[in-house]
Amino acid sequence: MPTHEQLREAEAVVKAYRARIGNRCKILFVVPDYFEQRPKKCMNGWGTTFLGVAPDGVALPCHAARMLPGLDLPNVTTQSLREIWRESDAFQRFRGTHWLPEPCRSCDSQAQDHGGCRCQAFLLTGDAAATDPVCDRSGDHGKVAEIVLQGRLAEVQARGRESGMVFRSDGNSLRLSSEAGCAGSEKRK
Repeated sequence: MPTHEQLREAEAVVKAYRARIGNRCKILFVVPDYFEQRPKKCMNGWGTTFLGVAPDGVALPCHAARMLPGLDLPNVTTQSLREIWRESDAFQRFRGTHWLPEPCRSCDSQAQDHGGCRCQAFLLTGDAAATDPVCDRSGDHGKVAEIVLQGRLAEVQARGRESGMVFRSDGNSLRLSSEAGCAGSEKRK
């Protein structure tokens, strides 16, 4: 997972590139929300904005929806887009707010985030209908906090390793030999 700083740097790069190329190409940049207190709205609202079609004809309300167990994904080779959009279980299941569990159901942010990302909820809790653990009101928020903490610890450890090599002055640590795996090196005296 990128660090918070790496995320800010990536956002700046994307913003600059978008400004440079204008409307010639649409760049999609999905910003991880692990550093936030509230989740992003899944696909701008599951089944409200996006319909993807995979090469095999499967219609997807989310590019990663295939991972969700029990979701019967329709196919454009056997159903019309109109039927898929308006009637299929896959597009209706998480559309709107009627399906939300607590604490989302009574949350004043439900219209903004719709309970968060369904795939992220599934990956972190095993339940696609769970409150997205990014939300600090979720009973599973500790899982995200732990991931962020582990990422920060790894970042600190990596910075410590990047400090460069420290050579000892006893003479022995500067000796390199081809037997030790440094082909072409000669022993120093």
